Formats: sequence, structure tokens, C-alpha cells
Amino acid sequence: MKKRTKSIFFILLFSFALYSTFTNVTNLSLSDFDDWMAAKFRGESLDGETLLQKNQDLSEKSLKIKNAPQTYVSSAVIEAVELLEDTIDFSQYPSHEVVATGYTAGYESTGKTPEHPGYGITYSGVNVKRDLYSTIAADLEMFPLGTVLFIPGYGYGVVADIGGAIKGNKLDLYFPTVNDVYNYWGKQTLDVYVVEEGNGQLSEEDLNQLNEDESLQVFRSQMTQ
Repeated sequence: MKKRTKSIFFILLFSFALYSTFTNVTNLSLSDFDDWMAAKFRGESLDGETLLQKNQDLSEKSLKIKNAPQTYVSSAVIEAVELLEDTIDFSQYPSHEVVATGYTAGYESTGKTPEHPGYGITYSGVNVKRDLYSTIAADLEMFPLGTVLFIPGYGYGVVADIGGAIKGNKLDLYFPTVNDVYNYWGKQTLDVYVVEEGNGQLSEEDLNQLNEDESLQVFRSQMTQ
């Protein structure tokens, strides 16, 4: 009897150690998988919003996304963008046709992991951000650092970064997660509007001032509802 009790004790101890190692390495819990599997078997794929949220949660954890603090989710930003487009006449600004793709700070876009010292930091030195004014990558010969563009369906983008494949009329638009890229953007050819040409520099203070513009706070309130 004592031998059997001792065996059960060691089995439980081993199971606990294995579970602890698993959660530390993957940043996932068994409940995450239980919820995901239950949703699959219940056919919740028909309930897009519920399953999308679960898949986003799992993807963010499994990729160990550790971006700079994000206040708003992309879906809410896009709702505010739609209001902006209805309110402001952007045709008054010079336009350029571009091919715009979405990217993240993660390895799949930048080749950097969260442990990399440059993870989430743009060429300009500011942290990636998805907000009323988001950080984007561009060809600096076409759009200098600090240039403010309005991208229909995305919102205001501030040129803060570069990329090896971002040449000429190509843009990379920042999103917090891979799911956001797939669900809200992908790759699009469209006209963007040059609201303000940059001077070749961009600081965190500059970006914060743009996002604190009092005239735009009514749109920010839409993001937090």
C-alpha cells in the first residue's frame, strides 16, 4: 500500500513538473487548448467573432508577442478610421498609388524574436504602435521619416521604419498580431494621401503629440466603447 501511494505521489509530481515546463516554454495553459478544442467540436467556426477571439488569444500567446503597450485593438481602430473618412475630405491632399502590406514586430515579419534588443523598435528609434497615428514602413526616398499619410481602411500612418523589400511605391503597415494582418488587411493596392511631409526625423514625443491631438479625441473615444 505504501509503495503504491509513493508511486502515485511521484507520478503526480512528475505531471506537475511537466505541466510547469510546458506552460513556461509555450506560454499556453491547458485551458487555452480546452477552449479551442471545445469550440472546434461545437462548430463555433460559424460564430466568427467568438472563434476569432479565441484564435487570436492562442496566436498571441504561442508567438510570445511582447510589443510596446497597445491601448487599442485593430478592429476598434478601423471603426474610428471609417468615421474619419466620412468626416474629413482627404482629396485636398496629394495622393500616391501604393501597394500596402501588413506586418508585425514578430519573427515572421522582421526576423526578430522578443529576446532581440531591437524587437519592436523601428528604424527611427520609436516603438511600433497601432493607434490613431500608427507606425508604418516606407521607402525614405519617396516618403521621408516623419511623413504623415492617410491610408483608407487603415488610418493615419507615420513613416517610422524601412524594409529590404519596401522600395518605391510600397508600404508596410504595422499591426500588433499576425491575425490582425490577415483579418484586417493582407495586401492592397490603393491611393494614399500625403497629409504632411516629414523632415527625416521622428521621436516618441512627436508620435505621442500626434496621437494626443485634441481634434481627434472624439475618434479615440470610439475605440474604447
